[in-house]
Amino acid sequence: MRRFLNRLPVLAALACGVVLIGWQVDAEPTRATMPDISKLVHYTTVTRGEVTEHIMTTREAIEAVKAGKPIPDGTHFALVDYRDGEVYRYFIMEKGPGWGADYDENRRTGDWHFQWYKPDGTINTAENTARCQSCHSSRADREFLYTFNDIRRFEFD
Repeated sequence: MRRFLNRLPVLAALACGVVLIGWQVDAEPTRATMPDISKLVHYTTVTRGEVTEHIMTTREAIEAVKAGKPIPDGTHFALVDYRDGEVYRYFIMEKGPGWGADYDENRRTGDWHFQWYKPDGTINTAENTARCQSCHSSRADREFLYTFNDIRRFEFD
């Protein structure tokens, strides 16, 4: 049992980012759209080695989380991935009414859709959002967000 538990982090990483050699990984169509980043509130920054991620959303989403209410439909979350001081890519989550029905129950993350974008705002077809759904599904009790508690602690200027 101990041996199994020691391998859990490796198994989780594999489940979240399995790459099958020889298979083409393409972005699937989703309803997530590229928001106007300048209108979003930057509420936290995550640094992983050489990667800096600025994470942002709408004022309304932050207020909803703080009030214990559901995040409203139409909300965007953006993770802006910086490398060497330049935008490398964007990861976008967008919530829409009934959007969860677009997926089988085992892939559903509430009504959230995900998409990767290049720095110029075009869809990054080399990224696959199925792995995003896989990892974010573990956060169902936190609106499918890894930064839910960061939002709760965030104070507006």
